Amino acid sequence: MSRELLETFDNQFPDRDYRIEIRQPEFTSLCPKTGQPDFGVVTITYTPRALCVELKSLKFYLGSFRDKGIFYEHITNTILDDLVAVVKPQWIKVEIAFNARGGITETVTAQYAGSAI
Repeated sequence: MSRELLETFDNQFPDRDYRIEIRQPEFTSLCPKTGQPDFGVVTITYTPRALCVELKSLKFYLGSFRDKGIFYEHITNTILDDLVAVVKPQWIKVEIAFNARGGITETVTAQYAGSAI
């Protein structure tokens, strides 16, 4: 996983507050304790400023977690931090609803409300 995989393009409506919602229903990573695969649905919602995230690069970025042993909380916050660093949005929320494993589900939500740039 590397934020260098993320690409952007210019927001054509930087003076308008609007939200973009992106869903990736086939997210995978590995449990750092057992090495077993984890599956979940990633939902990214953000209000852009000057830049928007390019979807193909986001697909490759999210795919880079596939072979990484990482806890749910770490994944969610890493994705948030990387998107904030690259896209510099007004506001962003990353939510990952992980599938049941051992009879337990978990959803992790992290958000950022930026200051004016």
